[in-house]
Amino acid sequence: MSSEFIARIPYKTNHTSSFRFIISHIARHPVVGMIMVIGAFSNAALAAAVPYFIGLAFNAVIAGSTIEGIVGFVFAIIASQLLRGVLQLGRNFSSEIFAQRIERDVRDELYASLLGKSMTFHDMQPVGEIMARVTNDVREMNLMMNPGMNLIIGSGFFLLAPLVAAPAIYPSLILTPIIFLTLYFITQYRFITTLHPIAEKVRASFGHMNASLAETIDGLQVVKGAAKEEQEIAEFNHLADTVASYFIRQGRIEARYLPFLLLGLATVGGFIHSIILYQAGEIDAGKIIAFMGQLFMLQFPVYSSLRSLSQVALGFASAARILKIITIETDLDQNESGYKQPMRGAITFKNVTFGYTDGNPVIHDVSFTVQPGQTVAIVGQTGSGKTTLTKLVNRIYDVDSGEVLVDGINVKDWNLAALRSQISIIEQDIFLFSRSIADNIAFAKPDMSPAEIEAVANKAQAHDFISTFPEGYETVVGQRGVTLSGGQRQRLAIARAFLTDPPILVLDDSTSAIDSATEDRIQQAIWAASKGRTTILITHRLSQIRWADHIVVMRQGRVVAQGNHEDLLQTSDAYRRIFARYEMPEKSEHILES
Repeated sequence: MSSEFIARIPYKTNHTSSFRFIISHIARHPVVGMIMVIGAFSNAALAAAVPYFIGLAFNAVIAGSTIEGIVGFVFAIIASQLLRGVLQLGRNFSSEIFAQRIERDVRDELYASLLGKSMTFHDMQPVGEIMARVTNDVREMNLMMNPGMNLIIGSGFFLLAPLVAAPAIYPSLILTPIIFLTLYFITQYRFITTLHPIAEKVRASFGHMNASLAETIDGLQVVKGAAKEEQEIAEFNHLADTVASYFIRQGRIEARYLPFLLLGLATVGGFIHSIILYQAGEIDAGKIIAFMGQLFMLQFPVYSSLRSLSQVALGFASAARILKIITIETDLDQNESGYKQPMRGAITFKNVTFGYTDGNPVIHDVSFTVQPGQTVAIVGQTGSGKTTLTKLVNRIYDVDSGEVLVDGINVKDWNLAALRSQISIIEQDIFLFSRSIADNIAFAKPDMSPAEIEAVANKAQAHDFISTFPEGYETVVGQRGVTLSGGQRQRLAIARAFLTDPPILVLDDSTSAIDSATEDRIQQAIWAASKGRTTILITHRLSQIRWADHIVVMRQGRVVAQGNHEDLLQTSDAYRRIFARYEMPEKSEHILES
């Protein structure tokens, strides 16, 4: 399967169908599975012993036997049920282990699969929908195993017990269990085929609701800023009502569960049949009691199957949703056997065309070259494709046509991990994890010492503000770094990039949220960091554009000019217009500072 990342999972599962996917996970735990089956069999067998001994005791009482003659039956019942309890403890314990291990394994496999998907895949998937599959759908597979499959296996042996015990009491008594089981399986098949599509809609509608919730929470500042809380509540209520309506439809199907009626008819029919045999002198009263006790065992599978089959239907639908994600092939692969040498830093774009969707290119026939150690500034209007170019260098996306070369090697021929590990990108939209500041800085190299982390923080002008926090580098930042200012987040991102010492450094407007005084200090750090490495700048800061070795001017996804600052001022109208537009805010900034 094509994947950017393949986890070294020590097992292989079958992805050809939902059923085989489930079976392949079940087959990984044969010991606990066998304990569960043995426990279920012993439960039914020892439960069937109770009416048998009661029937014998009843005959003994009718025959005038003394208490001493009945005590043996009493102890036999007690002993059988004590053994049954011990075996049931093992069964329930193993079934819970069974279910929890499968949930763990499926979640691990799904998470590894998600990490291996390309950004093209993730761009098209709502985060809430993915979260519903990773959490709720995987949990449904757990519940499908226990209590779902646990009850089905256990109830299956309870269905077989009357088939074995009834003819042992009297041959013709097998008629009632046979007729019941025949009708039971017919109604169960109809129940499952009716319930399954509803279960799929239950899981799908829950995913849609979860996706909407995640999106609203993520954009809560926009919702509050526009005072649209009522509108979002109405939208969520509509989705919640949809989920509820499918659950209600599921409840209506369950309410018409015919095996309840069949159980009553079987009980009445079996009792009438046994009375007829008793009047004919074929069986005694004790055998009537023993036979009716066997029929009463059918209550457990009838009552438990309503819940267990519903749970299995939901679990099966969830397995299909999980498998759909796992089996989607990404448009990139890790190319494990690809080129892995240390980078020098040469970058070449050769007639590159790219679009995020088919037939809608945002980059058109772009060509330019960056020599090792050069600093290149890419400038242009918003939406001209500047950031998109940088995402093609480390294969976040692949070009539609043309080539992107690093050190003369097509990026598609590089080992993906080797390529990406030697390129650091600091974006304008900084992402920080809900972890300590030290962990965020050392994300790419978690084995770094506190002294090394502090050193790169100093280079990025971040040490001073970090030191003001009571817990210093152990301060935990909020989700996405919301507890920090924009400038603080960017300085942490710059420190994170410095720590990896990359041959290629991409700064995507990385100082946009930093005041000029701080920028001057960071500028010196960037100057020092860029020495000996290739640096790509996407910026509107004149101070950064001027010191670039080469400038590429973009307009509507095309390169309209390239060269150094002085040459472009003389030869490019597009650059002069951009430079004039950038120059005004910078002059205003200096005026305000003075």
